[in-house]
Amino acid sequence: MTTPAPADPLAVEAQVCLALSAAARSLVGFYRPVLEPLGLTHPQYLAMLALWQYAPLSLRDLADHLHLEPATTSPLVRRLETLGLVTRTRAEDDERALRIDLTDAGRDLRARAEQVPATMVERLGLTVEQIDEVRRASQLVIDACERVRD
Repeated sequence: MTTPAPADPLAVEAQVCLALSAAARSLVGFYRPVLEPLGLTHPQYLAMLALWQYAPLSLRDLADHLHLEPATTSPLVRRLETLGLVTRTRAEDDERALRIDLTDAGRDLRARAEQVPATMVERLGLTVEQIDEVRRASQLVIDACERVRD
């Protein structure tokens, strides 16, 4: 059920930033018990998703996939390296660039992680269509913010 927009544009209920922020915090918390058996935090899980799909990646490309700054992504990658899931090496063509790749353990973890999306759908009690609708609406906001920022 949709709540009508309040007449006051400064009403807390009218703020899309509050709704998205609260939804993100709630969702990340909801992921926690599902990711714990994998030994991953939610940001680490997102990084692994990008690496399972695109590895090897430069630090910059990984940061772009995660919508993060490289300075924020670097400690995340270091922690994944400490866990034995990724390697960080200097790119052969550019000594300044870090190349992030999966270890065998990182690749093997993918099989255990394949249950996460279905588990989350079940735990949330939403349909795949509803979840995709939320993802599309969120992407619409992300794209609008990036257009304005560029």
